[in-house]
Amino acid sequence: MRQIFTAYIEYDLASAMYVGTIPGLSGAHSQGATLDELRANLQEVIELILEEKRSRGESIQVEPFVGIQQIAVEV
Repeated sequence: MRQIFTAYIEYDLASAMYVGTIPGLSGAHSQGATLDELRANLQEVIELILEEKRSRGESIQVEPFVGIQQIAVEV
């Protein structure tokens, strides 16, 4: 069965790296110099986490991603 995950991605100016997190999947985060590298790294992390969960007999159900909101404030 194929499952699609949503990644939350930011660009870190200090390290000049893209940083990605998979909401709802504890421990699923990585970084990459390019978006393609980040995608590959996140895919590997997700596969490793799911494999570990399966080996422990744990549920691999992931909390659904709801979304993000932009909040405006005066600065």
